[in-house]
Amino acid sequence: MTRTTCCLGIGVLALALYVALGALNLKWGDLNQDEGWYLYGARLVKEGRVPYRDFAFTQGPVMPYVYAHAQSWVDRWGVAGGRLVTGLLGLGGALWAALLAGRMAPRDQRAAAVALALVLIAGNVYQSYFTTVVKTYSLCIFFLVAGWWALSYAAGRMKWAAAFAAGVALALAAGTRLSAGAAMPVAGVYLLAKRQQIGDGAWVAFGLGGALGLAVLSVPFWLSAKEGFLFGMFEYHSGRSAGGWLPALVFKAGFISRVVQAYFWPLVLTLAVAVLRWMAPVEPQPLPSSRGVPGGFSAAVWIGVLAITLTHLAAPFPYDDYQAIAFPLLAAALAAALVRYLAETIADPEKARAWFGWLMAVVFLGSVASAFSSPINQDWKVLGRDRIWWRLKPQPSLQLLHELGLWLGNETAFGDVLLTQDTYLAVEAGAHVPPGMELGPFCYFPDMPTERARTLRVLNRELMLELLRTTPATQAAFSGYGLVIRGPEVLPLAEEERSELMEALGGRFDELFQVPDFGQGHTTLRVYRAREAEAK
Repeated sequence: MTRTTCCLGIGVLALALYVALGALNLKWGDLNQDEGWYLYGARLVKEGRVPYRDFAFTQGPVMPYVYAHAQSWVDRWGVAGGRLVTGLLGLGGALWAALLAGRMAPRDQRAAAVALALVLIAGNVYQSYFTTVVKTYSLCIFFLVAGWWALSYAAGRMKWAAAFAAGVALALAAGTRLSAGAAMPVAGVYLLAKRQQIGDGAWVAFGLGGALGLAVLSVPFWLSAKEGFLFGMFEYHSGRSAGGWLPALVFKAGFISRVVQAYFWPLVLTLAVAVLRWMAPVEPQPLPSSRGVPGGFSAAVWIGVLAITLTHLAAPFPYDDYQAIAFPLLAAALAAALVRYLAETIADPEKARAWFGWLMAVVFLGSVASAFSSPINQDWKVLGRDRIWWRLKPQPSLQLLHELGLWLGNETAFGDVLLTQDTYLAVEAGAHVPPGMELGPFCYFPDMPTERARTLRVLNRELMLELLRTTPATQAAFSGYGLVIRGPEVLPLAEEERSELMEALGGRFDELFQVPDFGQGHTTLRVYRAREAEAK
């Protein structure tokens, strides 16, 4: 069997694994509160609303405008439609990362690098989950990897166009998820450092593309809603609190621990390559200049991954899933590093062919084993453990959401208001949430001055109480995430304050029924109906 045939076979198996895990996560993956307000924001954009001006939004503006074009899928299939869009974007990002790995490998090792990158990405269930549920990660990956792929042509005949496109793509990535912006200065400094090799045109074109992209993604919103834009992009995130330096250190240590658990096999391979390079150094093979790849490009990609990681680590309490946007870049750089080291170490073509086969087999089997052992797999069917008994899900969480959404939709006219902070229920029911509740569980800032809360399109204590007492909604639904989180710190509400809110809710609404094990965290959902609706 030739090396090309082996690589093609491994690549096809990796794609099959990627699609299978994506399908399982689409149907069985646990719900995430973010899915609701991301899809709801996209619907509002489709209806002509503007982020930051007409509703609060805490990421860049790219995602709601992109997903607005897929609103027909969400109208038809609900959150599942949004997951399908996200999964397809994630697949596109994975394929682009594989191509990027090929760009970083010598010509006769390109197929091996492409296949290995696909295997590393496809065999990670954690990555599959977070690029299937509706979050910013898949779209951000698509632009982020596309930017570095375009940058790999910055020494070719079309270097100015490639550098300009790279700047635009990385700006779109930052406009999807702000932390991806850490890659932009890395890329810019890299082009400046290579100006003697590739000239000044590349870094100038990159700067123009990046500046134009950032201007388009910020200036219109700055002009239409300066306070809302600054709040959503910066103040909301910086206002979070870990509760002191010791909890902050604990959260950061936990972030590192969970990232290692989520990406254990790729990180083991990364450490192995680093140790081999240090203990048994070999003369590196330069990439052919005819391919247009600037010297030191692989090192720049590694530094870009590190810059994004450090940005995430600097957050008050970083979540490990933030790293989903950096992993495809890591997989591409790692795959290229593995095949390059092997090619540089073994001069004999016959021995090299045999060792490449072993490398493919080891990485593939290790990735499959890693996928099989992922704790996310049991979350598809297991609710948790009650002493010594495992509690199984009677149906997928997404199906339960869909059934409740259909029921709520049948109880109200399409487009009516549903009083809820579980925004994915409004998405499934085809309903709107009251103005100010678009951020779902994170819309409540009790101590914010009223005029500022009105400007930022969020709710303070006064506005929340007024809303609960006067909203035109005839139906209400609150899970364990409802009326319990205070911003900007993202801390639990004091019991007396929550009791005040629940009393206001009870002044107009009667509880109809409860749904156990609902949504993210499998909390209890309480469904209410307004008394005036019952009277009719």
